[in-house]
Amino acid sequence: MNRYMRGMTNGGMIRANGTQALCLDEMRARVPAIFAAAAHESRSERYVYIPTETVLRGLMAEGFEPFFAQQSKTRVEGKEAFTKHMVRLRHASRVTSGDEAHEIILINAHDGTASYQMISGVFRFVCANGLFAGDTFGQAKVMHSGDAESKVIDAAYTVLEDADRIMNDVQEMKAVELQHDEQQAFAKAVHALRFDDPEKAAVSADQLLLPRRYEDRRGDLWSTFNVLQENTIKGGQRGFTRDAAGHRRRASTREVRGIDQSKALNRALWTLAEEMARLKGAPLASAA
Repeated sequence: MNRYMRGMTNGGMIRANGTQALCLDEMRARVPAIFAAAAHESRSERYVYIPTETVLRGLMAEGFEPFFAQQSKTRVEGKEAFTKHMVRLRHASRVTSGDEAHEIILINAHDGTASYQMISGVFRFVCANGLFAGDTFGQAKVMHSGDAESKVIDAAYTVLEDADRIMNDVQEMKAVELQHDEQQAFAKAVHALRFDDPEKAAVSADQLLLPRRYEDRRGDLWSTFNVLQENTIKGGQRGFTRDAAGHRRRASTREVRGIDQSKALNRALWTLAEEMARLKGAPLASAA
């Protein structure tokens, strides 16, 4: 199994409709792990329980608004209300920037599987697609100890400082034109990331380049990157696999729903886009 797909889970999820932020009641109904009343019983006395709800309310008071929330499933009975969860937020001062918006991604868990993590991301309105920025941009982690609430809010502002650099990178990617063979090379690299054995995958690398909407029929790096990212993460592309007897069977690619898997694969794709820009002689400022 591909390392980006191990432990893939399919938990509760809610996404805002358009530019209207989510309210806490909406999130509570679909992503209850955010609102856990206590830490899971497996945690020791050294574990400082700071509910995500408290942190989220603090972030909202500072102008950070939630637009997406998700939690992981678990096979361990009794852990459903404590699992890893993710919230994507936008600051009121930076809700939109043309066709994209900078986002701050909060990841936490109340069962000891994650510290508080804050990571930069980009939301693309045309496809309602949320991306993670690459490893070029820092991420902040806050352990469950001490004054975690204020530390997470401080971390959010630290990550927010990357907003200008990230949105500048987006504009630079839009200015880089790719030839068809360069798009194919990009797709092959993405295909190899997504599938352990590309020869046995249900879809080919070229299929990952098929746009889902007219607006993405462009040859620039940003459009190509988004087509590849959307097809890789959202899945749903149809193709064929072969069983042990060699018979062809219809199959479709799976959506990447696990929080850790989505994060790792998204960040790897962003790094590939940075490398493609460098190979084209237009290195992104943040990666220079």
